[in-house]
Amino acid sequence: MKVVFLDTVHSVLQERLEKEGFSCIDATELSREDCFSVVADASGIVVRSRFPMDEDFLSHAPQLKFIARSGAGMENIDEAYTEKRGIVCYNAPEGNRNAVGEHALGMLLALFNKLHTADRDVRKGKWEREHNRGVELDGKTVGLIGFGNNGQAFAKKLRGFDVDVLAYDKYKHNYGTADVEEVDLSAIFEHADVLSFHIPQTDETRFMGDASFFASFKKPIYVVNLSRGKIIRTSALVEALKSGKVLGAALDVLEYEKTSFESFFEQQLSPDFEYLLNADNVILSPHVGGWTHESYFKLSDVLADKILKDWKTN
Repeated sequence: MKVVFLDTVHSVLQERLEKEGFSCIDATELSREDCFSVVADASGIVVRSRFPMDEDFLSHAPQLKFIARSGAGMENIDEAYTEKRGIVCYNAPEGNRNAVGEHALGMLLALFNKLHTADRDVRKGKWEREHNRGVELDGKTVGLIGFGNNGQAFAKKLRGFDVDVLAYDKYKHNYGTADVEEVDLSAIFEHADVLSFHIPQTDETRFMGDASFFASFKKPIYVVNLSRGKIIRTSALVEALKSGKVLGAALDVLEYEKTSFESFFEQQLSPDFEYLLNADNVILSPHVGGWTHESYFKLSDVLADKILKDWKTN
């Protein structure tokens, strides 16, 4: 079976596939158009986010049996079309869930303890103790929207703190534990001090975090987002920050992200994003929550497990 790698991933995936008789082709430097001929006889495609796996692209791969995405989100794959074609789609949320959980906790603690502003001030020769006085996580109620791999990983990291964890997941039931209470969305609105998103980007979830959403919370909240940027409408978040409805935000993802992360700052920056850049109660990272040295290996290893389980050739 021929597998075409459209994006760079950890070498363990290619090594494990080749060991089982797969032919692996490196197309990571080819343009989208040049890839058309390469995938013409491909059985599998490995991708991150370089090209959207839409009908136009996939029509050039008539023999395709599977797409393996190194990551959790599947929004760059036309799943309706792949289902119609019988193309199996793999992702690997198990591979980076621990990284996401640790990053979410790290961002939240940094935001609460103002580590980003304290570090900046000290480096500038300012000893601003009162300005950098923090708040404690203990005693807070943390609301999770989405309780899949990443939501569960974050909940696990919170076990060491004296917090109440509430989780809402529209598509799961009976997942409550001694550490996590299964609730409906209204309970999140009623009790949460911290809100953390752990949901995929779909037509249903796009811009879930709008003005009406933030207005629904009884108490001022802190917002954490390590899911997808378009889950939150930035203009609504900015207004909530200005009004005090949102006390602070920790964002690893942004509405304005492009497919190619590296070209992010080549676009015209909106006033709302400029506000986030200059707000002391906002901490940002460049979509690296699930991108540790360890997860880079695990993402590919998990994909190898899934592919070889279904398509072992030897």
